[in-house]
Amino acid sequence: MCAALGVALLASLGIAGTANAVQATNYVALGDSYSSGVGAGNYGNSGACKRSANAYGQLWANAHSGTKFTFLACSGAKTGDVLNQIGSMPSNATLVTVTVGGNDAGFTDVITTCTLNNDQTCVNRVNTAKSYVQNTLPGLLNKVYAAVKAKAPNAKLVVLSYPRFYTVPGSCSVGLSDTKRSAINSGADTLASVLSARALAAGAKFVDVRPAFTGHNICSPAGDYLHSLTFPVDESYHPTVAGQRGGYYAPLSSAIG
Repeated sequence: MCAALGVALLASLGIAGTANAVQATNYVALGDSYSSGVGAGNYGNSGACKRSANAYGQLWANAHSGTKFTFLACSGAKTGDVLNQIGSMPSNATLVTVTVGGNDAGFTDVITTCTLNNDQTCVNRVNTAKSYVQNTLPGLLNKVYAAVKAKAPNAKLVVLSYPRFYTVPGSCSVGLSDTKRSAINSGADTLASVLSARALAAGAKFVDVRPAFTGHNICSPAGDYLHSLTFPVDESYHPTVAGQRGGYYAPLSSAIG
């Protein structure tokens, strides 16, 4: 009786809804190097997965008191690898974020081809990747998103995009030509379009990070959100500490709180 009276009093004061809302989030970060935080350093004992303490998922967990955080994202992951990650996620997850698709489309080979060959060869390789993204990747993404829903049916699924890498024309006087930079950007745009469409079809939330990177990508005046060619080589074209915070965490936080 006392408990019921207490609930009634809270409801009359408009507090019951708030009390129910303040529940710890069970958050799982899935995906590839853009989710694991390659390029942002501070990888702890995560080995080749390079899970950074500066990755957007960890930042979100840090900012939300009481969050139970399961960090499964791993450098180099493709859709098949993310399906394996899903097998390790808790079924009572309430929030799941993911970046995946870039490695399936051959991101590393695109960058290597464009770095070592002429403009037309670069454009041709990007077009091959775009064809894969439009024709093969959608089915693979569908499987990933469906697997998340099946494993954790009460989870909010958030799909994040990849950035455009270059400002064209930009402030860079060396490196890739503007033709190559534009081609690579067009690949990122095609991938974002497909990710958005498949996320929508799966009932997931799509977060487009491209606007957040504008003015901070390679060859922009600031140029502080993305590494260009760097060492270790695997950190090239990945978000910096500032990129994880401003380019990924900020739009994610704006989208879901």
